[in-house]
Amino acid sequence: MNLSELKPNDGARKKEVRVGRGIGSGCGKTCGRGHKGQKARSGGGVRPGFEGGQMPIYRRLPKRGFKNVWAKKFAEVNVETLNRFDDGAEVDAVALIEYGILKNVLDGVKILGNGEITKKLTVKAQAFTKSAKAKIEAAGGTAEVI
Repeated sequence: MNLSELKPNDGARKKEVRVGRGIGSGCGKTCGRGHKGQKARSGGGVRPGFEGGQMPIYRRLPKRGFKNVWAKKFAEVNVETLNRFDDGAEVDAVALIEYGILKNVLDGVKILGNGEITKKLTVKAQAFTKSAKAKIEAAGGTAEVI
């Protein structure tokens, strides 16, 4: 096998349909839009959820609950995950991203108490659970709230 012999699998690449290119193409004249009507017009069509003027379902159904728009969303990390760091290391949001533990810190990092920690670490985060703080300090480390 050579690089020059490589080709995509059959059916993997579909040819683009060029509309409005004559009657013989099968997609000429009305270009697949049918005759007249709102969807046939330039710029026509309706927004998602539009039901032809009927009261849409998202307005017909009763609303329940409360969504706190000011709520803080924390990126959560379990205590057992911190064992990946070297003994005596300083753990903060930047270090967690570098190690691939977190992708995004959102409104901050919260350390949860699931699992055991065996290393002495200095952990800096926006929030800790009581059990997480106790486990970090029991291992000889410190838990600092930023």
